[in-house]
Amino acid sequence: MPLSDPAPRDALHRRDIRLAGYRRADGRFDIEGELIDTKTYPIQLEGRARGPGEPLHHMRLRLTVDEDLTIHAAEAATDAGPYLVCGGGAASFARLVGLRIGPGFVREAMARLGGTQGCTHIRELVQQMGTVAFQTLFGQRGRAPSEAAVAKRLVDSCHAYASDGPVVQRRWPELYTGAARDAAE
Repeated sequence: MPLSDPAPRDALHRRDIRLAGYRRADGRFDIEGELIDTKTYPIQLEGRARGPGEPLHHMRLRLTVDEDLTIHAAEAATDAGPYLVCGGGAASFARLVGLRIGPGFVREAMARLGGTQGCTHIRELVQQMGTVAFQTLFGQRGRAPSEAAVAKRLVDSCHAYASDGPVVQRRWPELYTGAARDAAE
C-alpha cells in the first residue's frame, strides 16, 4: 500500500543509497554500497559551488567476504564531499579486514571506525551492507540453511515473523504461539 498523498511541498534534499551483492569468479563475494546526497538548489562550501543535483556527498564502499562472512578486503572511496579533506576518511575502512559479519559486527566496526577515524557517511553504509551480505549469501553457501536454522533467525525478528502471526503459523506451526494453537491444546 502506498503512502497517503503528501501536502503540497518542494523537494530540497535527496539521498540515494544503492547496495548490491556479487559472486566473484574466485568464490568470494563483493558487497558494494554507494551513497549520494544532492540538493535541489545551489550551495557553496569551502569556496566551491555545487549546483542543483550535483552530489554534495558521493561515497562508495566495497567489502569482499568469504562464505563464512569474514571480510578479506575493504575499500572505500569519496568521489564527492563537502570539504577537500573528506576523502581522507576512506582509507580507514581497510580496518574492517578480518571482521566477521554476524552478531556484534556493527559494534566492532564502529569501534574501529568511529569519530575522526572514519567518514560518517561511509559508516552509515556498514550496517546495511551487513544485511546485504546475509541476503547475498543466503542459499549460496554450498548448502541451504536448515528450516530450523532459518526459523531460529526469523521468528520474532519483525512484524511478519511474529510467533503469534499467520506466517509463522503456516511456515513453522510447531513454533506458533497464537490463539488457534492455544485453543487446540
